Amino acid sequence: MTGVFVTGTGTGVGKTLVAAWLVRSWAADYWKPVQSGTTEGWDAEEIRRAAPAATVHPSRHALAAALSPDQAAERQGLRIELGDFQPPPTSRPLVVEGAGGVLVPLNDRHLMVDLMRRLALPVVLVASGTLGTINHSLLSLEALRRRRLAVAGVIVSGAAEDANCR
Repeated sequence: MTGVFVTGTGTGVGKTLVAAWLVRSWAADYWKPVQSGTTEGWDAEEIRRAAPAATVHPSRHALAAALSPDQAAERQGLRIELGDFQPPPTSRPLVVEGAGGVLVPLNDRHLMVDLMRRLALPVVLVASGTLGTINHSLLSLEALRRRRLAVAGVIVSGAAEDANCR
């Protein structure tokens, strides 16, 4: 399988924007294994708008509550397991978008980074341009490298803040 796993330093940093750009640029497929905060697939709709020709594979877990995946699943009486996730079959590159950040819990034993390891794709880390991004980015990179995940790149998304441009 070729492609990348798009993760972020947190929620709302621009993962979906970066994923859409990659899907469109590479003529890739898109898959968000876990979506929380909606059962409608909001991020998938953003991808469809940005790359209408793309194949958008359904999330394995679409969770209503805007909480970490473990908590949102628990609210629905579900439990997320790593074995739940099998990449969709495709002959095209696959852009996988994580929920939240690198160390977001999937359950009481596994984190999003464990799913990244299972899928064995290079990781693209998306960070915001806000104050604190250096710390958040370095912590996320350290967590990825400690688990021997290949980091394909870091993208700073959003408007730059003057304090960060010095």
